[in-house]
Amino acid sequence: MTTLPATQAVEIRELVLPMLANHHGTLFAGQGLQLMAKVAFMAARSLSRLEVVMAAASGINFLSPIPIGHVLTLRGQVVRVGRSSMTVQVSGVAEKAGSAAEDVLGGTFEMVAIDADGRPAAINLS
Repeated sequence: MTTLPATQAVEIRELVLPMLANHHGTLFAGQGLQLMAKVAFMAARSLSRLEVVMAAASGINFLSPIPIGHVLTLRGQVVRVGRSSMTVQVSGVAEKAGSAAEDVLGGTFEMVAIDADGRPAAINLS
């Protein structure tokens, strides 16, 4: 296992609009998963400087509904680097104007660095 350098987390923000919502007026879980996968991809690619694909997702939790009009901030941090794989921890908070941010979702993503042929590629952090 490779020693992790001090890395910045990757953050993205998304305004929950009606087109992202379900019939309850809150973020559709499928849209939430897509956003979590995106930030995991960005964190892994940024650290490895290689193309990456998702191998697995686990521990996906939606802790609270996220209503239309809230801003969702997702944060992805690489927490483990192997020969060609990385574990990315994703967390999300939501806030409405004038309110404090609330933890709303999280999960763990296994990402694999690949070469031009789509085969696992060694990650070199030096």
